[in-house]
Amino acid sequence: MPTPTGPAVKNTRSTVPFRVAVLLARYTVVRAETDRLCETLEHDDYQLQSMPEASPVKWHLAHTTWFFEHFLLSAHDPDYRPFHAVYAKLFNSYYDSVGSRVARPERGLLSRPTVPEIKLYRRRVDEAVNRWLTERGDNLPAAATEILELGLNHEQQHQELILTDLKHAFSRNPLAPVYALGSKAKWSDATTAPMRWVDFGGGLLDMGHIGHGFGFDNESPRHKAYLRPYQLGSRLVTASEFTGFINAGGYDKSEYWLSDGWAVRDLQDWKCPEYWSKDEGGKWNAFTLGGQRPLTPSEPVTHVSFYEADAYSRWAGVRLPTEYEWEIGSVGLHPTDGHYADAGVFHPQSAERQPGDKGLAQMYGDCWEWTSSPYTAYPGYRPPVGPLGEYNGKFMCNQMVLRGGSCASPRGHLRPTYRNFFPPSSRWQFSGIRLARDV
Repeated sequence: MPTPTGPAVKNTRSTVPFRVAVLLARYTVVRAETDRLCETLEHDDYQLQSMPEASPVKWHLAHTTWFFEHFLLSAHDPDYRPFHAVYAKLFNSYYDSVGSRVARPERGLLSRPTVPEIKLYRRRVDEAVNRWLTERGDNLPAAATEILELGLNHEQQHQELILTDLKHAFSRNPLAPVYALGSKAKWSDATTAPMRWVDFGGGLLDMGHIGHGFGFDNESPRHKAYLRPYQLGSRLVTASEFTGFINAGGYDKSEYWLSDGWAVRDLQDWKCPEYWSKDEGGKWNAFTLGGQRPLTPSEPVTHVSFYEADAYSRWAGVRLPTEYEWEIGSVGLHPTDGHYADAGVFHPQSAERQPGDKGLAQMYGDCWEWTSSPYTAYPGYRPPVGPLGEYNGKFMCNQMVLRGGSCASPRGHLRPTYRNFFPPSSRWQFSGIRLARDV
């Protein structure tokens, strides 16, 4: 996401302080990007909910708007009146302390409010946020600034969810719909760079958010952790390499699988990654946001669960990295250098070029990378007081940590300490594999 500079800031400096002008500009950019992702959707696409874990596009549009309305406007502007009294129940996600809500599996039943009504809701809240920020000027409370920044990062998370949820819904349609922006995709058939092992010395090292700039509460506090010497794979595991696991019967050999993973594999009849299928000639195809197409062997394998990633690493005779090992590996790399959603491809790309000086490619963008670390609190962590304490802390159970972002993530949203988390059976996110081993 570009930093708001130039005319977007200068045009407002005469009426509001520079700090507020920057916030307004960033707010406008992020909200506009969400709308841009929906430009090519048909009316019926907004309503799709293909599984309980996903949400309709129009719910994402309304929920991110409700976040600003409830936590910013209603909490800090005594003159603000909510757009609709029932929207809090319709578009509250999981904040139990705020009030009752529609269950997540039933979000697709909400044919009303209509898409035009939700777009009007977004405009009205945007107008109210702009007006309130402009009026407060230098008197903008620090708490409101923090909520605004949290809300923008929250909306960027939902931009990614819009893409991943749509992909899952479109994949269930025999017509194999094409998400129009994905037509920009340029599928590479180049041979990927050979995978090498990159050494890290270990030691007693600092982990977690350093304290400068935005960070979610689950990235803190900064603390010490001891690492033994280890190695990371120089790039992500490719589709071709993963087909080796399939061809070797990896999905049918329990010795490679955790007990829970073996049970899920059996229950859901996993034979390959999500969105893979074979054509009549026995060749692998993949459903993408750019449509159905032949699988590119050199691209990173994606849409695998933690269980599949772990089973592959065992089959390969190595392991998955811990989140601490991944974080140390990413230090010094530039998070904006990865392949992100702004490229308009929405599919991981081959690591055609040799890694840089540090020897690691694809650390950011392309695929979220499963780690072997359960999602738990850092030493000394305390969730924020109030409803926003429910944002991350209450999910620190039965989830695994992923790092690095994906081809559906907004550029500028990631950093070395960013901790994503999903249940180990999840496959609908762009999740891939980087290997690690002990020295």
